Amino acid sequence: MKRVTLETIVGIFVLIGILCLAYLSIKLGKIEFFGGANYQVYADFESASGLKTGASVEIAGVEVGRVARIILDPKSGNQAQVYLQIRNGIKLQDDVIASIRTRGIIGDKFILLKPGGSEKIIATGARIRETESAVDLEELLSKYIHGKVD
Repeated sequence: MKRVTLETIVGIFVLIGILCLAYLSIKLGKIEFFGGANYQVYADFESASGLKTGASVEIAGVEVGRVARIILDPKSGNQAQVYLQIRNGIKLQDDVIASIRTRGIIGDKFILLKPGGSEKIIATGARIRETESAVDLEELLSKYIHGKVD
């Protein structure tokens, strides 16, 4: 009788440990199962080099969303179309500027949103018109080395 009770207690303890580990994995991985409270907008960039799906979207250093996906623009075929998931409480003006930035010298890329001065709020699924692509350090060095700096 005592052996069954001890095995039951150990089993419950192990089950609680596994549930805690699963909860922490989900929270630290920032996984959302039911889509969360987000809306989606997109922006076209000349180059999205180094930007990855899941990268953060920030305003003034505060994370307000994530990069949902990056595709080649089906209309033009020569620009990257970056879809952003923005939290519902965040309102973006229709003249917001989206730029790809690097964290540190060789860090991860992220999207920085600079709020505009317009009174109009961008709609769900709308396009951010003003964008700034990341500076390609390799291309810049190549131009400098080969003497093609403007």
